[in-house]
Amino acid sequence: MTTLSVHDLHVSVEDKEILKGIDLTIHSGEIHALMGPNGNGKSTLLAAIMGNPKYTVTQGNIRLDDRDVLAMEVDERSRAGLFLGMQYPSEISGVTNSDFLRAAINARRDRPIPLFAFIKEMEQAIKDMDMKSDLAHRFLNEGFSGGEKKRNEIVQMKLLKPCMAMLDEIDSGLDVDALKLVAQEVRRMQEENAMGLLVVSHYERFYDLLQPTHAHVLMDGKIVMNGDFSLTKKIDAQGYDWIAQSLGITMEASRPQPKATILGSCGAKSQGEM
Repeated sequence: MTTLSVHDLHVSVEDKEILKGIDLTIHSGEIHALMGPNGNGKSTLLAAIMGNPKYTVTQGNIRLDDRDVLAMEVDERSRAGLFLGMQYPSEISGVTNSDFLRAAINARRDRPIPLFAFIKEMEQAIKDMDMKSDLAHRFLNEGFSGGEKKRNEIVQMKLLKPCMAMLDEIDSGLDVDALKLVAQEVRRMQEENAMGLLVVSHYERFYDLLQPTHAHVLMDGKIVMNGDFSLTKKIDAQGYDWIAQSLGITMEASRPQPKATILGSCGAKSQGEM
């Protein structure tokens, strides 16, 4: 069993503290829903775990089993089995999907993946995600619709086979059919590989399809409530005001999130350092 543990995590962006002491533990085979109003730190948590250099960890630790995640570069975190499906996937001109993914896969292996085996796996992933057959030869996300970018993140996840995956509003921009397809494939990967999942979404429909085992509410930089799948249903029906009122939290206006630095969805070190 693999365990991702976050303890007393404090994170700042441009000297402003966003996360104020996060404690969270995810085991293999679990699906954790991370909810909360916009601008309260959900994307910051995922970015800090993956190693986005715009986010400064000022206190606390992150561990993947016995490994110190904060001591790792972005590419090391990817090779260790962490994956981030981005809210805003970047376009990279001149780099094809196939070249990017083959390089990312080979970075995790002692010996390069045989070309035929790679082509077979990628073609199957593209078919599973109901994407156009020329996807392998298109530049990474260039000219893609919002929905295509999100489905392409899942193609990457299927090929990289992480032990712990984080999905940051992967459902936004998807139509109803694509939403069902993404949820189906994510759930299938989670069940087949006992993958741990941390999912950020504002749509109860997506959680309905995924059936999270755990749910957390993040407000004002802290996880203020924990529960199971039923908590997602209650928040969908009643919103967050009842939580804020019961805990004496002042609901601030949503603040804009920093633009994501290119991480290449678990790409190479040079991308993580851009």
